[in-house]
Amino acid sequence: MKVVKKLYNPPKYDTIKEYINEGIKKYPNNVAFRIKEKRDKEVVYKDITYTEFENDLESLAQGFIEIGLKGKRIAIIGKNCYEWALTYTTTLNGVGITVPLDKGLPEQEIESLLQRSFADAIVFESSYLEIMNRIQERNNTKVKEYICMQKIDGFKSLNEVISIGKKAIKDGKNEYKNLEINPEEMAAIIFTSGTTSLSKAVMLSNKNIASNIYGIKCSEKIYSTDVNLAFLPFHHTFGSTALLLFLSEGVTNVFCDGLRHIAQNLKEYKVSIFVCVPLLLEAMYKKIMTEVDKQNKTNIIKIMRKVCNFLLKFGIDIRRKVFKQILDNLGGNIRFVISGASAIDKNVAKGFYDFGILAVQGYGLTETSPVLAAENEKCVKFGSVGLPLTDVEIKIDNPNEEGIGEIIAKGPNVMLGYYENKEATDEVLKEIKGEKWFYTGDLGYLDKDGFLFITGRKKNVIVLKNGKNIYPEEIELLVNNLPYVSESMVFGLPKEDDLLLSLKLVYNKEYIKEKYGDISEEDLKQKIWADIKNINKTLTNYKHIKNLIITDEEMIKTTTAKIKRQEEIKKIK
Repeated sequence: MKVVKKLYNPPKYDTIKEYINEGIKKYPNNVAFRIKEKRDKEVVYKDITYTEFENDLESLAQGFIEIGLKGKRIAIIGKNCYEWALTYTTTLNGVGITVPLDKGLPEQEIESLLQRSFADAIVFESSYLEIMNRIQERNNTKVKEYICMQKIDGFKSLNEVISIGKKAIKDGKNEYKNLEINPEEMAAIIFTSGTTSLSKAVMLSNKNIASNIYGIKCSEKIYSTDVNLAFLPFHHTFGSTALLLFLSEGVTNVFCDGLRHIAQNLKEYKVSIFVCVPLLLEAMYKKIMTEVDKQNKTNIIKIMRKVCNFLLKFGIDIRRKVFKQILDNLGGNIRFVISGASAIDKNVAKGFYDFGILAVQGYGLTETSPVLAAENEKCVKFGSVGLPLTDVEIKIDNPNEEGIGEIIAKGPNVMLGYYENKEATDEVLKEIKGEKWFYTGDLGYLDKDGFLFITGRKKNVIVLKNGKNIYPEEIELLVNNLPYVSESMVFGLPKEDDLLLSLKLVYNKEYIKEKYGDISEEDLKQKIWADIKNINKTLTNYKHIKNLIITDEEMIKTTTAKIKRQEEIKKIK
């Protein structure tokens, strides 16, 4: 089978500013952001058109220049909101260097990252007021400008800076419009997940991010009528690059009220598209199927899936009509979901597809701006992460007999390097025949059609005494299919001179109570063990789980829902 790598031919630019300007020029009256505001007990919605967004961009940019931040490093911290998006886009549009910070970091790490990035300014949400007061008092950073996203005593507000810019523009100043952007220079410093001492500062240029926007546009169809739920945190490259992509296409962007409110937000805003992590998609799918099971409709759903898939072979698509009730529970408008950060269960992706929702996988890292490969509407192979994006080349380094090896890539989206860390840069950016290749640290293989399959993280591989390699992610996908499992982690627990293959399983307390009533922990463990033994039967002997830990407490995770394995293993030990 010959697969199509490039479906569309969008214009190609080297800077983010050009992509944003394209969206503004084409869709001036489209709503760029819809913001929910609570006034007393009343909820109102404020719409910001692309023309209004352009005015705010120009005013904030000129305002930053007026207060001395031209060419400076501007950190941002806070939850996803219009002010965050505006600050980030403005800074990338030639004003300075953006430094997005993880909103979940403790005070000590925030201060440390401000020091490490040599940030000159920070734009922060009002909930960080006390932290900012203390950091300012200690004066251990280079930060001179503390700007709050909201109006608050003791600090400049973002609106004040916008007002300064507006006045300057009115007085005839237009430095922002004439700013020259070198697409090859560092435009962003983005810290990878991990503790302060372990996190690396990734340097990305305008060209890195712009090339990724182009690559995604070549393979994914985004409509100017789409409504995007900004769920992934913007400090995460997948979340922020997706935002820039949607802004270049005239999409309306709305904000999630929190994990518990996703179903409500999907209906409330008539969301048609969003980017998320597999954990969320898998939880949504489990909820749907649990409800189907409760209503004794499992068999009829299976039959209708087969009927729909049969008709699809003849170009007849009735999925959204047949499964209207299921789709209505997801807001009724969802058409396209992009999942990233880790592998999604292929049964979940297939399940959404059967209901008429295209759920594609993307794969990449912060270091690659971030997407390297993705599925699209014409190229879906369940279980894979799709094909390399346009202008990206992927190879498998030193493959074993199964074709599995480290995934390496080259392309214009690959980072400049790690900030002030040549040693770490040289470990991952290596020259092959005069070309720089990025070593991802992920393991996988390419099939005969060029689809990429991820088997696990190189550092997560469990190597037994007999030399056998176990990829924990492969077993976790099987375990996570159990209806009561919220999350799981497979790891090797030291025992004598070898490793005991172990599983930590987090169960859904509500599901267990509904299914088994007030069951004792010991009896529950026996029931779970029976299911794990059935999974063992499907695996070769050396992959059998031999030790089980169960809990209803959530595991330690990054803000993109990846389990911090080493911290969990340390806790277990």
